[in-house]
Amino acid sequence: MALNTKKIAIICNYKLLPERVGGMDYFFWAFDKKCKENNVEIQWFFPNTSNQGDYSFLNIISPDADIALETFVLQTIQGQYDVVFTHFLELCTSFYCQLKKKTEAKIIAVDHNPRPLGGYPVKKRLKKRLKGWLFSRCIDQFIGVSKYTTNEILQDFGSHLKTKTSVVYNGIIINDIKPNLKRNITHPKFLVVSHLRASKGIQDLIDAVNLLSDAIKENLKIDIYGEGPYESELKKKISQFKLQTVFNFKGSVSNLNELYCLYDYMLQPTHMECFSLSILESLAANVPVITTNVGGNEEAVKHEENGYIFNARDISELKDIIESVFLGEKQIKINTRTAIEDSFSIKNMVENYFKLIS
Repeated sequence: MALNTKKIAIICNYKLLPERVGGMDYFFWAFDKKCKENNVEIQWFFPNTSNQGDYSFLNIISPDADIALETFVLQTIQGQYDVVFTHFLELCTSFYCQLKKKTEAKIIAVDHNPRPLGGYPVKKRLKKRLKGWLFSRCIDQFIGVSKYTTNEILQDFGSHLKTKTSVVYNGIIINDIKPNLKRNITHPKFLVVSHLRASKGIQDLIDAVNLLSDAIKENLKIDIYGEGPYESELKKKISQFKLQTVFNFKGSVSNLNELYCLYDYMLQPTHMECFSLSILESLAANVPVITTNVGGNEEAVKHEENGYIFNARDISELKDIIESVFLGEKQIKINTRTAIEDSFSIKNMVENYFKLIS
C-alpha cells in the first residue's frame, strides 16, 4: 500500500438488483469514485455481486453461499483498516465489537431503518437499550439519514450517544431528473412510487379515494410504480371498491427520473419512513408531494409550501386533500426543485461522507 494511502471498507446489507437502480446505487458509485480520486483504497462487502451501472468498477467481496453478511465479513475481512462504514445493518450488536477487534478501524454505523408507527413494543425497546449499553462502545460514530433518525438512535440506544451521533442527509442526482414545467391546476395526475408492502399505507390511499364523489373518481388517475408482496391485497381492495379505472399498476421501472415530470403530484401515504429518496426525486421534478407526518418526511416536505402533510392512517384527511387539489381549490405554486438543489444533492452527500474519513 502506497505511503499515506487510507484503507476503508463498506459493509452494506443491500442486495444489488439490475431491475432496481436507485439513489443509493448512485451514491455508492459516486463515493467509490471520490475515494479513488483521493488515494483511498476501498473495499465493498455486499450480499451479492453485480455489473449493472458502475458496479463493475467497484472492488466487491461477496459470499458464494447464502449466509448472513455479518458472518461472511468476520470470516473474510483481513488486515487493518482506517475506517469501516456499515449500511443497512442492525445497530449495536456483538458484530461491531468483533469487527473492531479484527480491523482496529474507526467504525461508522449508518442507520437507514424506519421505525414502526407508534414505536416498538416495550420488550423490544428494553432489548435495544440493553444492546446500546453493551455494544455502542464499539461504534465510533452513528449517522442518521435524517434528524428523525438521529433522534430515534438516541431513543433506542441511549442519550449517552448524543456526542457521537450526527446527520448526513441522503441525496439525489438532480440534473438527471426531468422537471415538470407546467403543472395542471385542475384534474392533476398523481403517481405513487413505493415498494408494495402494508407499511407503505397504499391501502389507506385506496380507502380515501373510495370516499370521493363519483364525479371525481370518474376522472381521477393514479399510477403506482413499484412491486412487492402486498400487491395482490391492494388489487383485491381496488376491485372490491370498483376503482380499477383510477389505479394503474406500472411495476418497477428504471427510468423514473424521466417519468416524474409527467405527473402533477406524488402521493406517499406511508406509515414508516427514514428519509425518502422518492420524495426528493419528486420534488426535484417540480412535483409536489402529499405525504404523512412520519419519519423524516417533514424535513423535506413543508405543509402548503411544497406539498401537503397529513396524519398517517387518517383517510378522511387524505381524502379532503386529494379532493381540494383535484378541484384546484388547493395548489402549490412554487418551483419545488430549488430547495432540493440547494440541500439534497448527491454531491453534498458524497462530500459529507468523505469528510468522515478525511
